[in-house]
Amino acid sequence: MPLRNRHRAVALVATGLLLIPPVPAAVALTATLYEAEDATISQGTVDSDHAGYTGTGFVNYDNAVGSSVEFQVNAVGSGAHALVFRFANGTTTDRSMTITVNGVAVSQSFPGTGAWTTWRTATVRASLDAGTNTVRAAAATAAGGPNLDSLTVDDDAPTIDWSRAVVDSTMARYTPGTLGGWSYTRGLYLWAQYLVWRRTGEPRYLSYIKDWADRFVDTSGGISQSFNNLDSMQAGNVLLALYRETGQARYRTAAAKIRTRLNTYPRTSDGGWWHSTSDSRQGQLWGDGVYMVDPFLARYGSWVEADSFTGAEPARQLEVYWSHLRRTDGTAAGLLYHAYDEPGGLTAPWVKPSIGNTNGVSWCRAMGWFGMAVVDVLDLVPATHPRRAALVGILRDLVPAYARWQDPATGRWWQVVTEPSNAANWTETSCSAMYTYTISKSVERGYVDASYQVNADRGYQGVLATLSVGGDGRTNIADISEGTNASDSLSYYFGRARPVNDFHGLGAFLIMNEQVRR
Repeated sequence: MPLRNRHRAVALVATGLLLIPPVPAAVALTATLYEAEDATISQGTVDSDHAGYTGTGFVNYDNAVGSSVEFQVNAVGSGAHALVFRFANGTTTDRSMTITVNGVAVSQSFPGTGAWTTWRTATVRASLDAGTNTVRAAAATAAGGPNLDSLTVDDDAPTIDWSRAVVDSTMARYTPGTLGGWSYTRGLYLWAQYLVWRRTGEPRYLSYIKDWADRFVDTSGGISQSFNNLDSMQAGNVLLALYRETGQARYRTAAAKIRTRLNTYPRTSDGGWWHSTSDSRQGQLWGDGVYMVDPFLARYGSWVEADSFTGAEPARQLEVYWSHLRRTDGTAAGLLYHAYDEPGGLTAPWVKPSIGNTNGVSWCRAMGWFGMAVVDVLDLVPATHPRRAALVGILRDLVPAYARWQDPATGRWWQVVTEPSNAANWTETSCSAMYTYTISKSVERGYVDASYQVNADRGYQGVLATLSVGGDGRTNIADISEGTNASDSLSYYFGRARPVNDFHGLGAFLIMNEQVRR
C-alpha cells in the first residue's frame, strides 16, 4: 500500500556532486523535502545502518533492474523545477537510474561517492504540472540503485535564461576586439548570439556582433578574405544577419564576395564542394563542410537575392555529401563517416577504399554539423522544392540513428559515436547540443515521429549537466572537443583536448537552447 509522503519546507542548497547547473547563489528558493522511506518502494528496504541520512532511514535498492522509489510530488504551478536526489554509493560502479516524471524518462548518473556514509546530491531539472506529479527513480542496471535518502523539489523555481547567461558571460570575458579573428568558430558563436538577440531584443547583443564584424568589413564592404575553404565562409551568416537588421549595403557587399566565390569554387566530379582548395584537401568532402556554406547560401537567396543557384545548390550539396558519407549497414545505418576523398589525384592518408574512400570513423561533431545544416536549409526552401522530400528523407534516417546511439546514462553522445564501450571514449558536449537541436526541430516540423522528442529531452538534460556557474557568477561549459581534422585513427579523436568554453560548444549550446526554449 502506498505510504503518505512526509514533507517539510527547507532552503534549497545543492551541495556535493552537482550534475545540473546550480541556481546562482543570489537566488533564494524554498523547497519541499520528500523522504525516500515515506515513498512507494518496489524491490527495496528501508535501512538505517549507514550514518548521515535524514529522517528515519534511507532506501536500500535491491540489486535488480527496475527496483524503484516512487514519490508523489505537489507543485503549485506548472513549469521547470529542480529535483535534487540525495544519495550514497559506496561502490566504484555508477548505479545509474531512470528518473521518470509523469511518464517522461531521463537517464541520470549516480556515481560512487567513496563510502556508504558519504552523501551527495544529483539534480535533474524537469517540468512539473500544477497539482500532483509522479516522480519515479528506478535502477537502470542489475547493481540496483544507490542508497536513496530523499528528494528535494524547489517550490518556486525561477526561470533561468541560460542563453542570456552564456552570452553575458562570454561578453564579460571578451570584447569584440579580443573575441578572435574571422573564423567559423566565432561565426558560429555570433550567429547563435544573434538568435538570442532576435528573441530578447537586448541592444548590446547586436552591437557586440556588429563591432566584431566591423573589424573585417570596411565602409565600402571590402573584406580581406580569399574564401578558399568552406570553413572561412561560415561567418558570412553574421554579415547576412547584420544586413537584415541594419540595411547597410556594405554587409551585403561583403557577403556577396562569398556568394560570387562559389561560382568557381572547385567540386568533385558529382558536384560536391571541396572542403578546401589546399593541396592536402583536394577532392575531399567533410561532414563539417555542409554547415559552413549551405545555410549561408540558402539565407543569401532568401534575404538578399534569389536565383536558380541559391535555390538549388544548398539541397544538392547535402544530397551529394550524404551519398558519400552515410553508413548503410547494421545499427550504424543512418550515421555518417567524417570524411570522403574522391579517387584520383592526391590521396589522403586516412582513405579506406574498402568503405567508399571514407576515413571509416563516425566522429560526433561532423554528424552534428550535418544534421543542423539539413534542418536549417529545410527552413529556407519552399514546400514545392524538388529536393525537399529527399532532405526530409535524410532526417528520417539520421534522427533514428542519433537515437540508437544516445548514451542511456548521460543523454549525451560519444566523441566517436559508435565506440561507447571504449574506455578512452567520452561524451562530447557540442555534438550533443547539435543532435538535440536537430531532433527537436525535426519533431517540431513534423519531419520525424513525435516519439523522438524523448531523445531531445534527454539530450537537453545531458547538455545542461555540463554547464556550471563559477564563483565569479559566469557560466562554464565543459567537455567540448577542440577543432579536429580528419583521421582514420580512433585514438586521434579520443585524444582531442577538451577546453572549457570552447566556441564550438558555446555556439552549439545557444542554438540548441533557443530551439528548446521555443
